[in-house]
Amino acid sequence: MRHRAALAALCLALLCCGARAQAPALSASDVWVRATPGSEVAAAYLTLHNGGPQPIVITGVRSARAAQAMIHESSVAGGHSRMRPRQRLRVGAGETLRLAPGGLHVMLQGLTRPLTPGEEVPLLLLLEGGASLAVTAHVRALGED
Repeated sequence: MRHRAALAALCLALLCCGARAQAPALSASDVWVRATPGSEVAAAYLTLHNGGPQPIVITGVRSARAAQAMIHESSVAGGHSRMRPRQRLRVGAGETLRLAPGGLHVMLQGLTRPLTPGEEVPLLLLLEGGASLAVTAHVRALGED
C-alpha cells in the first residue's frame, strides 16, 4: 500500500513539473529589423500570437546584438510624435498582437556593430513567470517594409 501511495505521489510530482516546464503558447512570425547605416539604434518588429487559453505577459526583451533592448510605443498626438517605453505587453488568449512601424516595436540601443541587410539578429522575449521565447529577426534594407 505504501508503494502505491509513493508511486502516485511521484507521478503527481512529475506531472506538475512537466506542466510547469512546458513552453508557452506564444509564437512569433514576420520578425524583422530595419538596417540603419551609421546608427547605434534600430527598431525590430514582429507579430505575436497566443494560441493558449491564458493571457501571456511579456516583461522585457534582450538581444546579444545590443547593449539595451526594450519595448517602445510610438504615437502621434497634436502633430507631435512621441515614443515611450512599455514595461509590459499583454497578449490575451487567442489574440494576435502586431509590433509594426509607427506603433509598438522593440528598440535596440547600443548595437554591437552596424546592421546589414540579410543578417539575423537574435531576440529573447522575457515572459512573466520566468519563461522566454527566442526569435530571430531578419535585417531588411531601408525602405523594404
